[in-house]
Amino acid sequence: MANVTFKSPVMAKDVTIYAVAGHRGTILSVAKSHSIPIPFDCGDGECGSCIVEVKHVSPKLKHGISLTEKEKELLRQLGKITREEIENAEVNDMPPRYRLACQCFIRDEDIVVSFEGDRTIPAKKATLPPIKSVNDFYAYAAKVEEDAAVHYEELAASMKDIGHKDIAELFLEQADYSRTHLSQVKGEATALDPSVHLPAHFTWPHHFTPENTAVWAGEPALARVDALKAGLQGEKRGYEYYYIVADTSEIPEVAAKAKEFLAEEAEHIAVLERWIQRETARLNPGAQ
Repeated sequence: MANVTFKSPVMAKDVTIYAVAGHRGTILSVAKSHSIPIPFDCGDGECGSCIVEVKHVSPKLKHGISLTEKEKELLRQLGKITREEIENAEVNDMPPRYRLACQCFIRDEDIVVSFEGDRTIPAKKATLPPIKSVNDFYAYAAKVEEDAAVHYEELAASMKDIGHKDIAELFLEQADYSRTHLSQVKGEATALDPSVHLPAHFTWPHHFTPENTAVWAGEPALARVDALKAGLQGEKRGYEYYYIVADTSEIPEVAAKAKEFLAEEAEHIAVLERWIQRETARLNPGAQ
């Protein structure tokens, strides 16, 4: 029997689940079955939204830990795992501090799982901000575009610092596009409400920030792909916002404006995906 204790600032109190053999699965699956609000988007180890901190009650015991290649790669991208931790997991069966809830299987051991967040369903089912007019749409669109521009500029600075000038230039170009959209919004809006805030699942993921610069500097070849994936993940948040507005708004003018921005976001995503494909092929020349 495994005792799994869930801790989070969004929960009124800690919750301990007794996961008996045959009813364990991943941390995420157990959490979902007991209405524990671990955030997740894809549930397949692709996005990193379900990252959790796992503490073992008996930390000195060997746990026969198993990290999938997908989990190792994404944790490394997020700056949540070191080379030493990967080696310790593979050679000494000792688990790292952070895991992806959708990839980490519960074993016959007691653990404490800590996380942040407040949703248990994918972001595509998220509640939109109140949009009752075109001007409301512009107020939130301004936040989307400003958020993207700031983070692209920060990513560009990180890439420049470690010598990847071409990636830095790409990010600055993407930042300019977002700044252009922001100027367009400001020019067409009658007034922008500065107090509006996007829900967290539409903003740039906080775990994809230039705080990873030191990690990227240690692995310069992989840093290029990591940074591009960071940009892609952030860009997809903006795309998702415009997609949902265009798909659900009952105001024709709002839906039309959202579709305009959506088309442009799709182009930016396509550019980043082409760069990622090229960089991945360069790293793995023998792959088909």
